[in-house]
Amino acid sequence: MKNIILLLVTLFGVAAFGQIQKGKVLDKDGNPVENAYLINTSSESHAHTNEFGFFSIDKTNIGDILKITALGYKKTNYTVVSSDDTIIIEDDIFRLNEIVIQPKLSAMNVISKIDLETTPVNSSQEILRKVPGLFIGQHAGGGKAEQIFLRGFDIDHGTDIAISVDGMPVNMVSHAHGQGYADLHFVIPETVEKIDFGKGTYYANKGDFATAGYVTFQTKDKIEKSSIGVEVGQFNTLRTVGLFNLLGNQKTQSAYIATEYILTDGPFDSPQNFNRINLLGKYSAILKDNSKFSILASRFSSKWDASGQIPQRLVDNGTISRFGAVDDTEGGNTSRTNFNASLSKPIDENTFLKANAFYSNYQFELYSNFTFFLDDPINGDQIKQKENRDIYGMNAELNKKTKINDTDVLLQFGAGFRADATTDTELSHTLNRRTVLENIKLGDIDESNLFTYLNSEFNFGKLMINPAIRLDYFKFNYQDKLMENYKTQSESKVKFSPKLNFIYSQNNNLQFFVKSGMGFHSNDARVVVQNSGKQILPTAIGTDIGTIWKPFPKLIVNSALWYLFLEQEFVYVGDAGIIEPSGKSKRMGAELGLRYQLNDWLYFDADANYTYARSIDEPKGQDYIPLAPDFTTTGGLSFQKVNGFSGGIRYRYLKNRPANEDNSIIAKGYFISDLNVNYQYKNINFGIAVENIFDTAWNETQFATESRLQNEPESVEEIHFTPGTPFFMKGKITYTF
Repeated sequence: MKNIILLLVTLFGVAAFGQIQKGKVLDKDGNPVENAYLINTSSESHAHTNEFGFFSIDKTNIGDILKITALGYKKTNYTVVSSDDTIIIEDDIFRLNEIVIQPKLSAMNVISKIDLETTPVNSSQEILRKVPGLFIGQHAGGGKAEQIFLRGFDIDHGTDIAISVDGMPVNMVSHAHGQGYADLHFVIPETVEKIDFGKGTYYANKGDFATAGYVTFQTKDKIEKSSIGVEVGQFNTLRTVGLFNLLGNQKTQSAYIATEYILTDGPFDSPQNFNRINLLGKYSAILKDNSKFSILASRFSSKWDASGQIPQRLVDNGTISRFGAVDDTEGGNTSRTNFNASLSKPIDENTFLKANAFYSNYQFELYSNFTFFLDDPINGDQIKQKENRDIYGMNAELNKKTKINDTDVLLQFGAGFRADATTDTELSHTLNRRTVLENIKLGDIDESNLFTYLNSEFNFGKLMINPAIRLDYFKFNYQDKLMENYKTQSESKVKFSPKLNFIYSQNNNLQFFVKSGMGFHSNDARVVVQNSGKQILPTAIGTDIGTIWKPFPKLIVNSALWYLFLEQEFVYVGDAGIIEPSGKSKRMGAELGLRYQLNDWLYFDADANYTYARSIDEPKGQDYIPLAPDFTTTGGLSFQKVNGFSGGIRYRYLKNRPANEDNSIIAKGYFISDLNVNYQYKNINFGIAVENIFDTAWNETQFATESRLQNEPESVEEIHFTPGTPFFMKGKITYTF
């Protein structure tokens, strides 16, 4: 392995050979076009542009014709006139037949590009739903991070999916409520430029939590015009959003401010009293050496009341409605402040450096009551989870394209760190939010993660081989403030994660892939120190076999068979302050998706996902993984720019699934449809959106929970749920200037 690493590293200095055409691709405003695909019509050599618009393509001479395609741009045939050309391409309406399946590991990202073009994001919840097969659920009054389901995982709030925004991590390690807690509500949906996702453990630049997959979001560097929008809906719902261009349409710099404010009571009998405010400012500049620099600052805060998860038995006997409550003093407040500076610097046409540094301050306070009067028949079982956190970090990656004989090689060397300093992480037994009856857990957590990785791509004509390695170092410190004597409990751990992927591109319309790799998710520092560092970075081993295929110019089909193994671990249960073993598990499944453009303005998409998820160490019949989804499907029809109209209708279906280990309690599935229609008149946009158009009664989140009501002699284990949104209509108007 050492020899392989040395060989890969030395390739950074290898010189390229052959007739190489260099240049850059720009739009009509002079902005670089990323991921434009170029092919020489004579030699069939191909290349794609990097984020600066630069490309280099071999076996190309003056007089050759390059065919250039890029999503949202007109197809262009360009005759090479010099050894360093600048090519201008023109904007065009979105056309699926312009899509080229590129020979790279992230080729599936074309799906998110298509979906963002055809069905723009309208709310923060919809952002995550852009990942095919990913389901979410809200169960705490709208202010808590969504519960996430993907590839047979009940990911809770983020334990097995790595989420980031502009290089800033969203997942919270050793969080007061649960490991990997990922609250994405600080993102204003109108500012999202790009969504990048990948499923599985195959990506060297993704580390902690990237077992089921990862999702990264990139905010816009600039906005073309300013806008103000107002949305008004049922349940006393109000949303205002504003985007303000501060510098006009300058070529070398831009700045904007975005704001969002939301109020709603929700459909519940006890009002949610939810409010959230978001502020974001971003400045971007292109420097003289074509480097791109940006700095971002944002602030998010919200507070809410919640009705919690209610027992099915109270609804069945008519004591409360589906939107009632047992303890309506649940709820909380949270906030996050971010600062992020990013730099992308070209070193030459084949080499560039990307880096970002960030700081976040995070506050969280949550009140919950899952079991009512099970443990305390007098005061009830309400708990408070609270923390104050500072996060510091940096990511850097050097990208180098080179050539060995006739083999194109891409090397990516990355390094970075993340440090979390959390004070007064608390779990307490409370009464009516105001009285602390008992401190169950209270302490300070300091956790650091240093990492490095080397990713490589070797292109042998139609075959691309992608070996990669990643190394992570973790340091965990915990000071238990409930101990009599001061003591810092400390552990450290190293994790090695190899990857090996094969991409075979038959042509621009057909690709086969085999992906394999090892990943992991970290565990709570309180588990680490109590368990002497054992079984706290469980290994996940995965493999995917699949295709991306364009059988017709306007149809893209993607399919995959996959397998994922997760080893034994010990887990900190944030709601109880205890440590529980979690045994080995296996998951296997199949995925199928398609994107079809019926004509210039009408699009259809659908995704279906089947998963078989089981615990390995448990006897048959007792080996179900609670809440693991086994079949899901999503899809819809959307239309764009038809005499000023746009919109669509979408559905999502989640099948019944086991709520406990022996499948004796069932979490009911649902089929929900949503509708939206917009009309553009000059610089004013009118819109109507309807969630749950058939007013289906459904459970958004649900758990098999043992609880006892105040008048009950014995506890009962059954489904406890948060109801999903009933028929909900809202209208909006947006003015652009």
